[in-house]
Amino acid sequence: MDASEEKVEERARILVVGGGFGGLFTALGLAGAGEVTLVSNEDHFLHTPLLYEYLSGEVEEWHIAPPYRELLDGDGVRFVQGAVTEIDFGRKEATVAGRVRRLPYDYLVLAVGGITNFWGIEGAEAHALPFRKIRHADDLRQRMIDALDRIPPNAAPQDARRAATFVVVGGGASGVELSTKMADLLRDAFRRRGLRGEPRVAVVEMGGHILPGMDDSVRAAVEPVMEEKRVEVFTDTRVVEVRKGVVVLEHAGTRETIEASGVVWTAGVRVNPLVERLDAEKTKNGLLVVEPSLQLRGRPEVFALGDIASFPHVAPSLAGTAQLAFQQAKRVAANVRRSSTAASPPRGTSRSWARPSASARTTRRCSPPAASSKASSRARPASRSTRRACRPGTTACASAPPGSSAARRRARSDFKKDDGRAAGS
Repeated sequence: MDASEEKVEERARILVVGGGFGGLFTALGLAGAGEVTLVSNEDHFLHTPLLYEYLSGEVEEWHIAPPYRELLDGDGVRFVQGAVTEIDFGRKEATVAGRVRRLPYDYLVLAVGGITNFWGIEGAEAHALPFRKIRHADDLRQRMIDALDRIPPNAAPQDARRAATFVVVGGGASGVELSTKMADLLRDAFRRRGLRGEPRVAVVEMGGHILPGMDDSVRAAVEPVMEEKRVEVFTDTRVVEVRKGVVVLEHAGTRETIEASGVVWTAGVRVNPLVERLDAEKTKNGLLVVEPSLQLRGRPEVFALGDIASFPHVAPSLAGTAQLAFQQAKRVAANVRRSSTAASPPRGTSRSWARPSASARTTRRCSPPAASSKASSRARPASRSTRRACRPGTTACASAPPGSSAARRRARSDFKKDDGRAAGS
């Protein structure tokens, strides 16, 4: 080789599938390590812990759902929007719906998360509202406004209550927080619209108590709040059927039919269909079995994290929180870098990310603690408009900060009558 010629070093092709906390922060952590591509079927990231505040109007969409192209701008990470439908481990390629060319990889990171689990209950998938995405919150808000609009100003209290009945299925952290938020919104709307009586919000939990898996001290703090918010709690109760405007419950062998303007489903998640199709070692629940380094067993070039991964070396099993996904993303990014440079083998310890605590499991605003380092290193210039997207975990760039009196006024306006119409309808 001529001395003037430069040897071009091939860069590792790193494919990250899934754009939640785990996928996004893995991609950001790998910026510069090779040809990094992030694939997501959404065009935006979603700070899920604040979806409840988005429902109420305390934060706006651009606060919690910034576009990936803005988040990744200048970081050297390519973004591809689309759903990955197949992964060929042998050829090291991924198929994206609607794209002719497959995406090749040298290293693959799977962070696709789970999907809503309707447990095969009759009518649930067709008639219940999930609550995992921006559009789900939009649908629920509109359903609440429509229910309020159907109540005549002179309606009897019992009629108003029947028309404003909502049932939340699942008494975990999501269901509990959502139900209290809905109760606040609906009760405030009754007062502002001059309606008599009060709305009805109920939570249905199949287990013996709400917040299964959490400490008794947490439950003891939450239950009085739900009572104060007048949220009804059905425990040891299962959903038998969901029909339009109706949910059928069963408790101790006795069935009860409740007329409801909306049934919201927060009763768990199931394995992503993409993971179900993978030829890899899995648990009986379909989760991918990973090594302490978060590599798939037998496939050192493939990493998995978040809701789809099982950690047999960690006890007890870890809850799927944003904090955990962020910590795992940091570990995966470091191990992919080590693997791609062959400088040292991937680290196998899980102690740096596998420390579930009560505070981590119950913290609602779970902004990753280090988000301000890489993900918020570059502020958007003012010339790009005030609707610029902040990095996940940073202070929202809002004219009315989340939780401020202006934000609360904006939230209430959607549920307030104005010249015979709901402002948000």
